[in-house]
Amino acid sequence: MFHRTSVRSLAAVSMLALVSACVDNPLEVDNRNNPDVDRVYASPANVETTVSQLFKNMYNGQYADSDDLWTQTLTMSFESHSQLGNFGMGTRAAIPRNPIDNSIGNGQERGNFRDFDHLSRNAKSAANTIAAINNFAATARSIGSPARDARAKSFAYFSLGYALGHLSLLYDSAAIIKPTHAVDEIPPYSGYVATNAAAIEALDSALAIANTAAAAGTGGWPIPTDWMSTTSMIDRPTWIRMLRSYRAKFRAGVARTAAGRTAVDWAAVTADASNGITADFVVNHSAASGWGIVAGATAPVTQLRVSSGWSQMTPMILGMADSSRAYDGWLATPLLQRTPFLLRTADRRFPSGETREIQTAVTGTSKNGPATGSILYFRNRPLGDDTPAEPWGNWYYDNWRFWAIGAGAGNGPFIAMSVTESDMLAAEGYLRTGNVAAAATLIDKSRVRAGLPSVAGITSLTQQVPGGNACVPRVPQGPSFISTACGTIFEAMKWEKRIETSFTGYAQWYVDSRGWGDLTEGTALHWPIPYQELFARLLPSYTTQERAVRGSYGF
Repeated sequence: MFHRTSVRSLAAVSMLALVSACVDNPLEVDNRNNPDVDRVYASPANVETTVSQLFKNMYNGQYADSDDLWTQTLTMSFESHSQLGNFGMGTRAAIPRNPIDNSIGNGQERGNFRDFDHLSRNAKSAANTIAAINNFAATARSIGSPARDARAKSFAYFSLGYALGHLSLLYDSAAIIKPTHAVDEIPPYSGYVATNAAAIEALDSALAIANTAAAAGTGGWPIPTDWMSTTSMIDRPTWIRMLRSYRAKFRAGVARTAAGRTAVDWAAVTADASNGITADFVVNHSAASGWGIVAGATAPVTQLRVSSGWSQMTPMILGMADSSRAYDGWLATPLLQRTPFLLRTADRRFPSGETREIQTAVTGTSKNGPATGSILYFRNRPLGDDTPAEPWGNWYYDNWRFWAIGAGAGNGPFIAMSVTESDMLAAEGYLRTGNVAAAATLIDKSRVRAGLPSVAGITSLTQQVPGGNACVPRVPQGPSFISTACGTIFEAMKWEKRIETSFTGYAQWYVDSRGWGDLTEGTALHWPIPYQELFARLLPSYTTQERAVRGSYGF
């Protein structure tokens, strides 16, 4: 085995593609139709085109194929459940948890590598474009205007920060890529803490550029719709808010343990998140333009809609909405003997009714997902659509929020970052720094809309949420964790973030549950550098040993 701390000297094989090969035959004619790195970055028009594709390439690396880390984290965090071996879902769902196999030919080798590859390669491209724009400025050249140069450079720095930030959230190490590196330079590897700091630094630069006088000039913003597949162009104030939300996300999400999350700079997180996005950041998936979908419709938002065998909800977390005490009985039953129960809750994001038939009638038999604007995020599926799963993962409910994308053959809006994600980052910061009232206001934005009583009357971190017997969430209680009690305002914050970000974002539940100390005992805390990268550098593979302790819910 190769210990994690030894990988600092490694470099990404994905960057080797950027190194020009030597020409051994002196008579060989230069084919100007082949890609040439120097020519690409020598032209202002080419550089802007490269910038415009950066986010798309990374986004598709994360979302356009079911064999990726996002799909794996869905079952690791109880955001979804499947016992199928496909895409690592069943492998990652298994209890007791298994370490992440990083040997050659392991069953998840493609998914483990995909995200690392796409993020690393595009980080390098982003750094190269920044360096090229700097060179243009030094030689009195421009993409079109000072504002247009600023737009491209800020977007490239965002892309660099986005890549490094997500690498720091999911992998134990990555190559820290900088615009000062030569085009063919292969940086060494650094641990996730240093990689995260580099991501924050890149976002700092993106923000600083967006705030310059040059950026406020003509010919720059808004961001064109095709750069991020948005319905409308992103103006400069909205862009600045997006940068701050992502900076808050990465700063808070890097923690591997509850102690690590406590130590986060919550003043900085709160400052950014409270000045972050004010509406969902929505990416329009489009089969025609290649956003979020690939041949065969294997992206998670389409494939997991196929049947409950691919995805169904598990009561492990969502059972906390139950007001009938059925969840308590379920918790008190041995793990491998548990059976489904009917969820009865005041939370309007779930179907209501005293029988399964009534609840199924509420959501119907259509697989098109909820109506536009509906907050009915979960359905009670028709009885004939049930599929066996692990006893603790078997339930009647599906998350159908984005099924319209599958029904639309890969076309439709997807929430890449929910405004609630940013709000709850601010709320968590307020709670951790003692400002309960400010947190309550943010929590109530989604909580009250969902039919749950306001938490505005709560004045301390130990006070239980209102609702009496129908309170939400009802949290498993130690030391035996076979009964529940009304949660605190901190648990209310976690509940709102989980429900509102469910199946949005990237590894959302996994990253938060890891930092909150809620993962199941033995769950891997991150992925190792994929063996494909290691072998390209003639180094052995290794398996990370860092795994979660018993979680705060006793799982």
